[in-house]
Amino acid sequence: MAAEHRMMSGRGCMAAFLAMLCTFSSGKCDEQVPLMLWTSEGSGLLSQAVPAAGHIVGVTQLNSYLETALGSSPRNVLLFLQDKMSIEDFTMYGGAFGNKQDSAFPNLEGALLSSPSSLVLPTVAWPASNAVIGQLQDQLDTSPLYLDPEMLSQLRLNASTPALLVFRLPYSTGADLMSVKEVLSGNDEVIGQVMSIMKSQSVPYTAVYTAVRPSRQVSSISMDMEAGVRGGRSLLQYGDRKRERERQREKERAEKKANDRASERTGVYPPVEFKEGGAGCIMLWAENLTVSVLRGGRWERHDLTSLTFGEGVTPRLQGSLCNQSHSSLVLNYENILGHRSFKLVFTMSQRHYKVSARRWFTLDAVEIEYDGQKATFNGSRSVYAPAEYSYRCQSVTNFRYPVLVPRTSKDPANQWRVSFTDFQIQGFNVAGGEFSYASDCAGFFSPGIWMGLLTSLLMLVVLTYGLHMIMQLHTMDRFDDPKGPAISVPQTD
Repeated sequence: MAAEHRMMSGRGCMAAFLAMLCTFSSGKCDEQVPLMLWTSEGSGLLSQAVPAAGHIVGVTQLNSYLETALGSSPRNVLLFLQDKMSIEDFTMYGGAFGNKQDSAFPNLEGALLSSPSSLVLPTVAWPASNAVIGQLQDQLDTSPLYLDPEMLSQLRLNASTPALLVFRLPYSTGADLMSVKEVLSGNDEVIGQVMSIMKSQSVPYTAVYTAVRPSRQVSSISMDMEAGVRGGRSLLQYGDRKRERERQREKERAEKKANDRASERTGVYPPVEFKEGGAGCIMLWAENLTVSVLRGGRWERHDLTSLTFGEGVTPRLQGSLCNQSHSSLVLNYENILGHRSFKLVFTMSQRHYKVSARRWFTLDAVEIEYDGQKATFNGSRSVYAPAEYSYRCQSVTNFRYPVLVPRTSKDPANQWRVSFTDFQIQGFNVAGGEFSYASDCAGFFSPGIWMGLLTSLLMLVVLTYGLHMIMQLHTMDRFDDPKGPAISVPQTD
């Protein structure tokens, strides 16, 4: 019964999809692309409300759809990103008028029918579809990996670790209609191959099929003429759709302005400062501060930035201390990731080193204290600076190019992730409420610089050796005259 229900719901979704395609194919589609999303397990997408006819899904709404979908669906995401695509591609080549044997999308249709949960968005604003990689990357907290079916067959995925696999699909730009259909059929075969590989590996997944930009460019003049021919009702429908698009664009522009103003405000918020006896002694700043915990094979993430920094935000620093040799900054929170009590502790120390003849401070540990438990990350090997300086680094994490490492292999820190973006901290010699000169974590000699220097040195050695050998060459001081006596070269001294 469950399988029959899934099949009927998948067929109903596909039927609704084709009906919406026929409805939208008469409208202006030069700025929208379709987006299809389906999963191998779960039913989280069934609760998603399909937008009404004529509604264009913008960036914010698409991000909400993806966030809700990934919240209850597998986090191994397969993104099939085509160069161009429009609704007309499905109406012309998808067998939407009964010619199923002539369809260019049999594998896509089969995936939607067999999926227990799917979602079809016929009209998505192409700036939103173009930004889908960035949205998925932010929600999965992982970098995209560009693959083809052959590479995927050699890759072993883990259901507990999020992955963003991107498959770029071409689109024919020629005037030959058959070439467009052949390219779309080839793309559909790629989708089928990927689905077969994922099924053979028994890894749950969430699949997304969309495009970077639309493939059809319809002039507004032809649309107005077509609307006039279809009569008053079609003209009114076109006018309603046009007004709806204008309202949607105004809403997106207003949201963009609001986000820009918010980003401007968040870009200048002051650092966290702990004062001892009225004088500042510890300062901390980060553009983004997040923590994640592993539960049920999935990472649950919480952003602490808005609770720590910003206008009108006063973090609780109970438990912080500082003296001449040790300092500790304690950020106290409540109800974080299901923990009633939650603390983020930065422990630092400074001492004199005879080799450099100066004092240095180190970030000895970053601790997460939650409901009586403690996860400890060691940072003394990578986070250090002269005692009179501050330390700055673009990224301080324990999972991607790790700077912080769990103290032991059995420490609870192995179940946690911390990520600080544009991180800066100073634990000693704070004066005037401002950071001292920053010692950046980026070294002067990068791997590229070292390779260039070593290559140049090798070429210089070869050139010097060659010049030395040339300078050792000597010409003969006597030559054999064929008309005179032969030159006698004695064999002994």
